[in-house]
Amino acid sequence: MKHTFHPEALTEYVEHVEFYNLRGVGLGLRLHTAVKTTIANVCKAPERFRIEFSPDIRKIRVQGFPYNIIFREVSGNIQILAIAHHRRQPFYWLNRC
Repeated sequence: MKHTFHPEALTEYVEHVEFYNLRGVGLGLRLHTAVKTTIANVCKAPERFRIEFSPDIRKIRVQGFPYNIIFREVSGNIQILAIAHHRRQPFYWLNRC
């Protein structure tokens, strides 16, 4: 299954990677790798992850980082709605649906 990013989700993803690049050598790459691995797991079986917001929006935690990937399946593809920090206001991404 393929995936796409909502434009705002892609922007925040790039910002998160840049933030970690400034924090230490290799941290941005580690985040990037963790997100790509998480998205690959989502694409294999998206229905196995819990629904965050009805009817079809799900989330998965990014291993090793304080982020969740918020996504939904649309026409056989995964749409990434947000790379959401755990401390950010819940459901800030709802306008992206």
